[in-house]
Amino acid sequence: MDEEPKMHMIATEEAFATPEYLEALRNLGSTSTSDVVRYAAYFLTKDPAATGLCDVETRLASMDANGVDMHLMSLTSPGVQLFDADLGTHLAQQTNDRLAELIRQYPTRLAGLAAIAPQDPTRAADEITRAMTELGMHGIIINSHTNGEYLDERKFDPILEAAQRNKAPVYIHPTFPSDDMFKPYSVYGVSGAIWGFAAETGLHAVRMVFGGVFDRFPDLQIVLGHMGESLPYWLFRFDNIYDMMMSQGQVPAGMIKLERKPSEYVKSNIHITTSGMFSDDVLKFAIDAVGAERIMFAIDYPFESSKAGSDWIRAAPIAAEQKEMILSTNAQRLFKIKP
Repeated sequence: MDEEPKMHMIATEEAFATPEYLEALRNLGSTSTSDVVRYAAYFLTKDPAATGLCDVETRLASMDANGVDMHLMSLTSPGVQLFDADLGTHLAQQTNDRLAELIRQYPTRLAGLAAIAPQDPTRAADEITRAMTELGMHGIIINSHTNGEYLDERKFDPILEAAQRNKAPVYIHPTFPSDDMFKPYSVYGVSGAIWGFAAETGLHAVRMVFGGVFDRFPDLQIVLGHMGESLPYWLFRFDNIYDMMMSQGQVPAGMIKLERKPSEYVKSNIHITTSGMFSDDVLKFAIDAVGAERIMFAIDYPFESSKAGSDWIRAAPIAAEQKEMILSTNAQRLFKIKP
């Protein structure tokens, strides 16, 4: 029996860091009074998996061992958003320059998403333009909230305008819940990948939908990892409760009239990836909910097993054309990665 031909495999949520960023994070964690900052700094600098963030040779060896052709790399959470605006902006620029250099060395194996510091929306918008036009990046990484603030707030419109103008997809990656949200998540290990990451990042995306972001920026494309941070599961509920409130006059303070159903924005302005969610049942549900054309393969290197993720997607019980879209062609289209 002939073997199935190998499909090109692009992994789209693959973390990296620079030594300078990790050192800045250690210093911040040692002096901050914020439980969230200290916890995030401890997690990243003590996690054994973090040793793979800076080592490109280890990364390439893992890719080769597991048949992964390309990593779309992005600065690991919590990113530069914990720092003051000047240091955050400097670290973002430095990180983007370093990532661009790695991509030039390995142009067929590595691609990148640029970090920005939303603490200063104007400079962040400028960095989006620089990253997309001068550095050849393929989009933007934002590690969810910035000091408890979210992209639906009008102060961040310069960032969204620059992303839309430069056709830069914005990957909203999880971080720990904000100080205002953190306390109930601080026990049993649920503040991170078990639940807190999805709850916080899903909240971010929901705020963008119901805040009318995609009416203001209709061409903006957002990417959510971990099979959409639960949003695909809630599409009926979004529409049903929103319609009920609007039709019955039970409109909560701040709710606005959207131009379309909430679910339609998820299906037209949001893509999702498989990072850390290597489940046949969840994949099949996501395909039914949002369509295979809006799903991309991701591993979450180095925090998840590259072997587990790669073996799973190759064996996933879905149609070959759907698998090809998820493995490569969706990423090539959205992030403008050359085949």
